Amino acid sequence: MTVLSTQGSWRVGILFATSGVTSIIEQSQLNGTLLAIDEVNARGGVRGLPIEPVSYNPDSVVAYYGELAEKLIVEDRVSAIFACYMSSARKAALPVVERRNALFFYPTPYEGFECSPNVIYGGATPNQNSVPLANYLLNTFGKRIFFVGSDYIYPRESNRVMRNVLHQGGGEVVDERYLSFYTDTDGFDELAREIIELKPDAIFSTVVGQMCIDFYRAYHAAGGDGRVCPIASLTANEAEIATIGPEAGVGHITAAPYFRNINSSANRKFLKAYRAKFGTVSDVTSCCEAAYSQMHMFANALEEVGEMDTDLLREALLGATFDAPQGQIKIDPDNNHTYLQSRIAQVDNNGEFIVESKVRRALKPDPYLVYPGIHDWSFRTQKVVKSPQ
Repeated sequence: MTVLSTQGSWRVGILFATSGVTSIIEQSQLNGTLLAIDEVNARGGVRGLPIEPVSYNPDSVVAYYGELAEKLIVEDRVSAIFACYMSSARKAALPVVERRNALFFYPTPYEGFECSPNVIYGGATPNQNSVPLANYLLNTFGKRIFFVGSDYIYPRESNRVMRNVLHQGGGEVVDERYLSFYTDTDGFDELAREIIELKPDAIFSTVVGQMCIDFYRAYHAAGGDGRVCPIASLTANEAEIATIGPEAGVGHITAAPYFRNINSSANRKFLKAYRAKFGTVSDVTSCCEAAYSQMHMFANALEEVGEMDTDLLREALLGATFDAPQGQIKIDPDNNHTYLQSRIAQVDNNGEFIVESKVRRALKPDPYLVYPGIHDWSFRTQKVVKSPQ
């Protein structure tokens, strides 16, 4: 699909929810996208023309992502879309962008087992987060793991992968529960009490959005202590922990490519610009950083190509690198996914994630877990040595 710039700008579509159950994360993805657009435009845009965002709010309703993707492409004449947090939302938009041959930038960790030529995947794949997290839990806390997830595609598929990894390491899934997006606080309270009674060594959570906040609070209220039996997640982030509060959040674990307190010049520059635009960095998340990086990589490719042609842009993006706030990343020409850093962090008493272990270099994405020899976490990680206080 080719869309020429006839209005004096490069129009791009944006679909991140600013209301609804996943808005706490999608708002941060929207912010990261808009910040990157501001930075590109401030340096003169792309070939002298600004990037113009055309943004709609899908309200966290899965069907709206597909409907609005169609509207962006057909009515707004957009051929590049930056969108989606939930996998179910991605699945709703995917047939639209494939049928119309548009380019879809997806800045969210997901369950893997997908590879579309129309998607640039910017979030972590299972080998970049699930595998290292499973090994970390087995080696640090024990072999008995309780699974909790929201009831949709991503949690069920992520748990399937995690279950296989745990079994290979001698681990055991003591129970597995899924909760609808309409679960009330009483439902979380009951689940938390059941977990306390079973006494697992750790909890693997794929609960997302507002549900994540409700679950962590219920676990703490039931007597759960993250320093003894942590909730480990691939998605719980700084914005959610800030809402949960440090008392209920302490000790819990997340595996992600990026955490806000990474000490690098690229991250300091990113946070300074984010604070200047939005007044705070409290909602900066790994998904926000991925959205920010993807927009910059798109702008670089557009600068090279000079037109909104899906096939030419894809060719320019595959193999492209970017010095992201997390460290250097690269789009893998083998599968349209991204080489990412991989880190495991634990929440301290102040509600900040402290990185406990990380890879020495960005990991090649393996969405189908088929490459032999790249999943040995022990040979790739280094224990982070803390400076004396």
